[in-house]
Amino acid sequence: MSVHAPALTAGRRHSVGLRRDGTVLAAGSGLAAECRVERWAGVVSVVAGNVHTARNTGRSHTVALRSDGTVLATGWNGDGQGDVSGWRGVTAVAAGWRRTLGLLANGRVVAAGRGAEGQCEVGPWREMVALSCGDWHSVGVRSDGSAVATGNNRRGQCAVEGWQGLAAVSAGYLHTVGLGTDGRAMATGDRATGACEVDAWEDVVALDAGSHHTVGVTASGRVLAAGDNSYGQCGVGGWRDIVAVAAGSTHTLGLRSDGTVVGTGNNADGQCEVDTWSGIRLP
Repeated sequence: MSVHAPALTAGRRHSVGLRRDGTVLAAGSGLAAECRVERWAGVVSVVAGNVHTARNTGRSHTVALRSDGTVLATGWNGDGQGDVSGWRGVTAVAAGWRRTLGLLANGRVVAAGRGAEGQCEVGPWREMVALSCGDWHSVGVRSDGSAVATGNNRRGQCAVEGWQGLAAVSAGYLHTVGLGTDGRAMATGDRATGACEVDAWEDVVALDAGSHHTVGVTASGRVLAAGDNSYGQCGVGGWRDIVAVAAGSTHTLGLRSDGTVVGTGNNADGQCEVDTWSGIRLP
């Protein structure tokens, strides 16, 4: 999740972009209608449910926040994660496997879907300013810059209690990354893939956690990446003039300052075919 309302988001096998005019573009798999966004309008933020595990292919969904505080959803709804039509007064949204979270104007959080291991137990959260969903856990930032997490913690991905001075968080499969207001990155969770190796990152303005990799963009437009590179999803070293990034399961997207998009990594379903996109909303 970037510091700003996301206009670019990546799921397991699809990519979604928000244009400046409030319309939405999508590329990739549409097995569960997660790319059926062509009629959406008045949108201010988009998020893709990132189903990281292969056994759940075809169970992705996409969520959009509209300017009037209502929410749209399309795609897999087998667990009720698309049951958001009654939500009002929402200021931000997050999507993960089996669930959708909404941040209300009063700082409280609502959830739709299934949270088998506590991922939807966000009712007690107060004074929240940002949210993110991974496969097995949910993370939020409070107004005082501290973090809270709920859900599966088997690899320490929910161990965020001591984090302070946060601007944003992003939850991956078994790891969580945070961005401090000082531009430094932090991470907790599974270190086997290297996705948590972000402690040396500085001057970061946005970051995102994928399945087993993490990407970030610096104030100079340079892109950083750590973790699994099996599909070339960390092959971002040559990217320049980038203002926002999105990490999917095995692919990565970058938004240029001119509103165009670049992609790298797994393109088996066309999820990296974003070169023709233009007019994407800038941070």
